[in-house]
Amino acid sequence: MNKQQRPSKAVAVRYDPEQGGAPVVAAKGRGSLAEAILDKAAEHGIPVQEDPSLVEVLSKLDIDQEIPPELYTLVAEILSYVYRADQLAEEWQDVD
Repeated sequence: MNKQQRPSKAVAVRYDPEQGGAPVVAAKGRGSLAEAILDKAAEHGIPVQEDPSLVEVLSKLDIDQEIPPELYTLVAEILSYVYRADQLAEEWQDVD
């Protein structure tokens, strides 16, 4: 995603399966803060998934607030995407 295509809002979700519980909102912002969140994700090799509707809902939650049960399926799909992207990245690194 190039800078001209970046959305005006961003939400970062954190999930630690060892801690248990639901995923939580780790960061959220709009405008330059959204850009900073996306830049930080890119800097750390964290895959980004675009879903404007989900971002709209998640942006209404507080930082460190657990994702409500109604959103588990949607967030699980995003986390699954991120997990698969991480696995592919590791496989590509092993090829080099």
